[in-house]
Amino acid sequence: MSQERITIKDVAKRAKVSIATVSNVLNGTGRVAPNTVQSVQAAIAEMNFTPSMSARNLKDKKSSLIAVIVPFLEKGRLHDNPFYWQLVTGIEEGARNEKLHVLLVGVEPDETFSFVRERHLDGLIIIGVFEGSPIYERILELNVPCVFMDSYLKNNELYQVGLDDELGGYIGTKHLLSLGHQNIALLTGTLLEEGVNHRRWLGYKRALEEAGMAYQSDHVFEVPTSSISGYRTASQIASRGQELTAVFALSDVLAIGLIKGLHDLGIVVPRDVSVMGFDDNQNSHYMVPGLTTVHQDIVLKGQTAVKLLTAQMDKDAAIDRKVVIGVELTIRQSTAVKK
Repeated sequence: MSQERITIKDVAKRAKVSIATVSNVLNGTGRVAPNTVQSVQAAIAEMNFTPSMSARNLKDKKSSLIAVIVPFLEKGRLHDNPFYWQLVTGIEEGARNEKLHVLLVGVEPDETFSFVRERHLDGLIIIGVFEGSPIYERILELNVPCVFMDSYLKNNELYQVGLDDELGGYIGTKHLLSLGHQNIALLTGTLLEEGVNHRRWLGYKRALEEAGMAYQSDHVFEVPTSSISGYRTASQIASRGQELTAVFALSDVLAIGLIKGLHDLGIVVPRDVSVMGFDDNQNSHYMVPGLTTVHQDIVLKGQTAVKLLTAQMDKDAAIDRKVVIGVELTIRQSTAVKK
């Protein structure tokens, strides 16, 4: 008999007991005589029977499934940005330790989240949602354990994990200022208020103000977060001649695309323009020149999100509901002293 066709009914027949008795032995419930337990366990071993987790979870109203939700998914955003793959790696590692499985879901603004009920999901990790958005309101209505990542929500009852983004924007800009750069462009994704990019922009602005530099809005380039956007922005940077001597990209993928674009235009990094990124994703280690960047522990962020989620699922009230992960500067070869 093949393993795929073996059922609890087959085990009961082999052990000469009822299906209910086999179920009690599997789940450790009910009162079953020791010799009967031995008979059932022997039948399970002989038949190499594996209980159906889906059936067991359905009975317990648990699926051992969690979902990572990425709202307002830009076309190509996931495959283009290693940040998400490193983040999912951290989430998957943390989930595996808790015997949970992970779904990755990109959703549109009109998402109903019916799949949460249909799949009996045990919890959600949501990346980059905004206060008062339709998606945010619908997620709260689901009444399932949730962790919001990189979201800056005001409700202190919610579980959140994020980064010290403003400090990251500040130390990145301070590094470029320390090298003698005064006209520093900022290459950023959408600057939505209270979003990640907005916080990093605040750090950029604060560093300039402390250095006595006037903030100039025409030094800010707001584009989709992708390598191709960085590449296309290179021509705009180049068109400013020698005015802009450094660029702080608020994502490594933007910085990497920008460096390639500048190279194709005959502009050498860092000889002609210094470029720094933000994230310290895996590609930044191996490119030429090596990318100076603001480091965040992306895998740790994912693992921390799972800890917050499982704490909710286990009703552990002792855990802190908000975790902020630190940042640090990683200096490589893409930035240099202004000549």
